[in-house]
This record gives sequence, C-alpha cells and structure tokens, in this order.
Amino acid sequence: MKNEFQPEHFAREDGGDDEMFYAMPRLVKHIDEPACDALAAYYARQVPADGAVLDLMSSYASHLPAEPSFRRVVGLGMNKVELEENPRLTERVIHNLNANPAIPFPDRTFDACLLAVSVQYLTQPVEVFADVARVLKPGALLAISFSNRMFPTKAVAIWRGLGDADHARLLEIYLRTAGGWTDLDFEDLSPAPGQSDPLYLVSARREMV
Repeated sequence: MKNEFQPEHFAREDGGDDEMFYAMPRLVKHIDEPACDALAAYYARQVPADGAVLDLMSSYASHLPAEPSFRRVVGLGMNKVELEENPRLTERVIHNLNANPAIPFPDRTFDACLLAVSVQYLTQPVEVFADVARVLKPGALLAISFSNRMFPTKAVAIWRGLGDADHARLLEIYLRTAGGWTDLDFEDLSPAPGQSDPLYLVSARREMV
C-alpha cells in the first residue's frame, strides 16, 4: 500500500530532543489498575509463554500477567532506570525509534511484539511496523494497545486530531501501509466504561511468508 502520509501528520507541539524529554525516570503506570488488569488478561490469553517477546517502547511496567513466567522478554525503551526497574524484562535495550526505526535484532527473532499505550509518540510508525514484521516470526502476534491518556506535547498531530474509533482505523492504515501483516483485528478491552480508563487494542499477525 502506498505511503501517503506527510511530514505534517507527525508534527508535535514539542519537537525537541526525545532523549532529553525521557531522561527523567517516570516510575508510574500510564493507565489505571483496572485497565492494567484488562491488558494483562489479554496477554495471558494471547502471548506464548514459551516464546521470545519484544516489549516495544517499554518502560517501568510491561503489563504482563503474574503467571505464566515468560521465557524471554526484551524491553526496548528510552530510559535506563525505567527498564531496570521493570521486573518482567529479561533483557533491556536503550533505543530511540523516532531517531532510528530499525530494531536492533535479526530477522525472525520474536514470537510476539507488544506496544502498550505509546504508539501515539511514533513519528515514523510505518517504518517501525515494517521492521517489527521483519523481527517477528511468521504468524507471530503484534498487539498495540491505546487509551485516551498521553503526553499531548509529544503525541503526533494526526493522533491528536482523531478520536478513539479513528485511532483504530489509523493503526490499521499504518499496518497495511507497512506491509507484512494479516488478520488485523480491533477489540475494546475497557474494563468499566465511565469508571476507569478506556482500553483498546489493535492486533495483527506477521504474514506466513
């Protein structure tokens, strides 16, 4: 699918250095506990415990369930302290996807990729998702969750200008433009509408080729 996105779609109110912005550790979860529990329950159902998991744009919490104990969880994020304080990670990689969308792993390394409530900050999402497809094994899961919380000055313009339903459609366009994906799906995982943070998830599978 032809990439018709323009640079202005990914403009941000704060176009400054991302590494400076994320230099101070934020040892907090970015959705409330009911939403965290709903995301953990989804991961328990869908993520293979015996596989290698890539936690993309990782931080203090990966939202993985207490059980099972996943064999390998690689956290790729921006803040060293946050990654070190995340107990679910078995490996930690400091990497700025906005500066370099290439993920520093070989082809077909991972059995699943998780991207939790951070997709709104990607300035090169098509390139990132194309490379996620490269590092996933055929048939592997990509799970992109989002809510209505964000750092608004760092969220890209196209995301800020859309509502939740259109955010899901936007993610589908990202993935179809990137190529390499099949079985795209949308789920509303919101645990208690009006009483807790909303939670939505777009999933896809790496093509079998």
